[in-house]
Amino acid sequence: MSGWKLGIIGGSGLYALDGLEDRREFEMTTPWGAPSDTLVSGRTGEVELVFLPRHGRGHRLTPTDVPYRANIAALKMAGVTDVLSISACGSLQEQYAPGDVVAADQFIDRTVLREKTFFGAGLVGHVSMAHPVCARLSALAADAMEAAGGTVHRGGTYLAMEGPQFSSLAESRLYRQWGCDVIGMTNMPEAKLAREAELPYATLAMVTDYDCWRADTEAVTVTNVLEIMAQNTALARRAILQLAHGLSGTPRTPSPQGIETCLDFALITSPDLRDPVMIDKLQAIAGRALGV
Repeated sequence: MSGWKLGIIGGSGLYALDGLEDRREFEMTTPWGAPSDTLVSGRTGEVELVFLPRHGRGHRLTPTDVPYRANIAALKMAGVTDVLSISACGSLQEQYAPGDVVAADQFIDRTVLREKTFFGAGLVGHVSMAHPVCARLSALAADAMEAAGGTVHRGGTYLAMEGPQFSSLAESRLYRQWGCDVIGMTNMPEAKLAREAELPYATLAMVTDYDCWRADTEAVTVTNVLEIMAQNTALARRAILQLAHGLSGTPRTPSPQGIETCLDFALITSPDLRDPVMIDKLQAIAGRALGV
């Protein structure tokens, strides 16, 4: 086997992944509760995949209610080496048209109601998020999306809003002034948690609409979002299988960014309040003993 075990988080519209060999479903429990749904594992050639629908099958969870900590912990505990997020998003720039894909490499987190860290009382840690995306995985995913027929923009800033409502016109204009490229509701705190779990993370943000800033375009509605989303879903499935196929026969090496050992370099505070239960939890998702 190649050593790659890809965790795929399916966003809106992507609730199942077809074409896997040796397919099986299994439930997972974590110290942070149950993930959004059962996990589905299988392989394509020499590459293993573990699929998890972010909102649950049937889209039963709002962006706020997604159990982000349990999702990332479940993937790590299942032995995943890298995580690829597939997400629906709105475009904040003219050049990103509905149907295009943005391999975002930066995030602005505007969510306010979510648990955003595996650390807590008894063990406080601060992990660098200067470069929140694994550049290698992002490039590989972008290559696969292009091979599958997608129009890909490499790099871009993803604004994560709380939702579930879409933006007001004033908000949409503000985010454009900030230089944001796309807007969505789910990649935060997901990317932060993946980094704390020492998992290389990348996202393919699939554009469904122009949000509401574009004067000559009707403000976003559920109907037009779902129409584009249906087109994007088939493309996403092809890209995932293309990515796995491309990695077959290529041995996996550690991320050049040192993501798999980033907790060794995190700022760990509260040295007199290191709760052994919290340490056990963190070591469970790190998959190794930590020097804390």
